[in-house]
Amino acid sequence: METLLTALIHIQVNIFNLCFPVTLGLSAGQEVKENLTGTVGGTVTLPGAVTETETGFLSYGRAIIASVTKGELDFDVDTYQNRLQWNRSSGLFKITNLQRNDSGIYTVQRGEFSSSYNLQIYDPAPTPAVTAVDVTSDLCLLTCSVDKPATLLWIRDQEIQTQNRSAPSLTVTVHKEDRASSYRCAAANPAENKTVDVDVTILCGFNETETPNDRRSYWIPVVVSVVVLMFVAFGVWMVKLKFLGRKEPAGQTQNRSGYSSPPEVSPQENDPTFTTVIYRT
Repeated sequence: METLLTALIHIQVNIFNLCFPVTLGLSAGQEVKENLTGTVGGTVTLPGAVTETETGFLSYGRAIIASVTKGELDFDVDTYQNRLQWNRSSGLFKITNLQRNDSGIYTVQRGEFSSSYNLQIYDPAPTPAVTAVDVTSDLCLLTCSVDKPATLLWIRDQEIQTQNRSAPSLTVTVHKEDRASSYRCAAANPAENKTVDVDVTILCGFNETETPNDRRSYWIPVVVSVVVLMFVAFGVWMVKLKFLGRKEPAGQTQNRSGYSSPPEVSPQENDPTFTTVIYRT
């Protein structure tokens, strides 16, 4: 059913094209503007095409700068002679070695069809440079700098962390736990962007994995703290033991169970059967 419906639509379109060719041509020939960008010294290709079997021309503003007739390109403006190319296979115009004064409206005309393009030329985007300005064991600050203002962006993995328009530099904070992420700085203008990738494990001095020395350094403070606490507890216990020993009453001793034994009494002191005899001489 879908195949039959598709065939009917195609038949209707073909009939419409045969009955109203002029109307379709005028509709398709309406001016369409597109914005194009380029960089100084770069190259731009205009999307409008003039095939080798057609007659057409390329104009800048209201002046015709080149024309195509019988598959041959003729120049009407000498300044474009070494910079304008026409591809016979694709029919596209290409302008090379762009300059700032190349900005403007370009129109590709072929028969009743025309297409206009607004071309803007910019200076190349500056190349960013990244430096580490502050580094600690847990984090570091990275600064991305350019020699002339541009839109700067710090990108972590695929997400923008921070950005600034028309800035000469931009700083980002990198934490040690994020050392496995990919960082890059981009400098952009409307025509292009340039990026630089940053290896934070090298620039910030972060190790990719913990080494045995790293793990040992974590335990050293813990062990030292435990030893110090043990010495303090032992000292307190010795002082307390000595202090309690000084408070024991005279004539009392402690047995091994910790209880005080009563003072020993002579059996004669309380026994009525014994009599003390004193002889006088």
